Amino acid sequence: MKKKRGFNLKKEYKQSWKYIKESKNFIYISIGIFFAFFILAFFVSPTEEILNYIFTFIQELLEKTQGMSATELISFIFINNLKSSFFGMVFGIALGVFPILALIANGYLLGFVSSLTVVEYGILSLWRILPYGIFELPAIFISLGIGLKLGSFVFQKKKQKSFRDFLLNSLRVFLFIVVPLLIIAGIIEGTLIYLLGN
Repeated sequence: MKKKRGFNLKKEYKQSWKYIKESKNFIYISIGIFFAFFILAFFVSPTEEILNYIFTFIQELLEKTQGMSATELISFIFINNLKSSFFGMVFGIALGVFPILALIANGYLLGFVSSLTVVEYGILSLWRILPYGIFELPAIFISLGIGLKLGSFVFQKKKQKSFRDFLLNSLRVFLFIVVPLLIIAGIIEGTLIYLLGN
C-alpha cells in the first residue's frame, strides 16, 4: 500500500527556489528593463504629458493614504503590491507583454522620484529610498521575471505541458517566496511612512 503524500512546506519552498534558479535569465531581463527605465527617468526630463500623469498619480496616492494608521498603511501597501505582482505574473501569459509594461512603469516612476529627491536633498538622500525597496524590488523582479517565462511557453515544443508546468511553478513561487517578501515590505514601508508623516 502506497503512502499518501502530505503537504511538505520545506519541499515546496525548495522547489520554489529551484524554479527561481531555472528562471534566472528571465529575472535578469526584468532587472535590466527596470533599471534601464530607472536610469532614463533619472537623467532625462520627461515630457509635460508624462510629468502631469506622474504628478496626478502621486497626488491620488497621497490622497488615498492621507490619515491612515500604521496598520492601514501596511495593509494598503501590501494589497497593492500583491495585486500588481500577481497580475503582472499571470498576465505574462500574453507573450510577457504585461510584465514588460509593469517593469517600464515601475522603473520610470522610481527613477523620476529618485531624481526629484536628489535635486531637493542631494545625492546622499538616495539612501532614504533603500528601505522601501529592499524587499519589494526582489519580489517584483521575481514575479515579473517568472511572468516573462510564463509567456515563453508558446515557444516550447510541448506547449500545453510547458504552460501547465510554468503556471504551477509560478504560483508556487508567488505563494512561498513573493508573498512573504511583500509582507515584510509592507510592514517596513507602512511603518516608515507612518512615522515620517507624524
